[in-house]
This record gives sequence, C-alpha cells and structure tokens, in this order.
Amino acid sequence: QVQLVESGGGAAQSGGSLRLSCSASGSTFSIYEMDWYRQVAGKERELVAGIADTGETVYADNVKGRFTISMNEAKTMQFLQMNSLEPEDTGVYFCNAKTVSGGGVDIRYLEYWGQGTLVSVST
Repeated sequence: QVQLVESGGGAAQSGGSLRLSCSASGSTFSIYEMDWYRQVAGKERELVAGIADTGETVYADNVKGRFTISMNEAKTMQFLQMNSLEPEDTGVYFCNAKTVSGGGVDIRYLEYWGQGTLVSVST
C-alpha cells in the first residue's frame, strides 16, 4: 500500500508560478513511476507529467518547457514546478504512483492516487 498526499495548489495569475508537492508513504520501495494528472469538470483525467525511477520524464505537449517534474531518490516526494501558468492549466491535480511487486507469474502492478489539489489560474 502507498499513501499519497498532495499540497501546494492554490490561486495564481497568468504568467505566475506554483509548485505542487506529493508526499508518499507506505511501500514506497515498490514505486517505479510517479505522475501528475489534471482533471477539469466534465472531462477525463489527463496526464500532465510523469517520471520513472530511472529518471526518465514525460510531459504533455501543452506543458513542455513550462513544467518540471522531479522525484527524490527515496521516492517519498514528488514535485511539479509550474511556471508561466496559463488559465488552461486550471484544474484539480492528482498525484499518481505506480508500483510493482513480486516477480514471474506472480508479478503485480498497482496504482495509487492522492486526493487532489486545486490549481486556479486567472487572467
């Protein structure tokens, strides 16, 4: 089991910055990837950025060059630095952790979600 708690959301003006944090506890040794998703009312949750335990990162096209994802070596903290914010960045941001355990025929993949943190960007 992994527990995730987000923080750092809030209101910002267009062009401003926010830094989201996600604190992970529990079986963090089993985490192989941590991601940030955004959800807007009436729409599906979408991937904003992800980072693997190898350090490899992935970003949605509309945040490339503006957002930076990072994770500490212990996989207990994940961050999303959001710069040059735009009103379209508004939404609830969720921390996601993907885990793997076991091996061979007993390998098991699970994912966990935080409760979300609201980001609101005004013009």
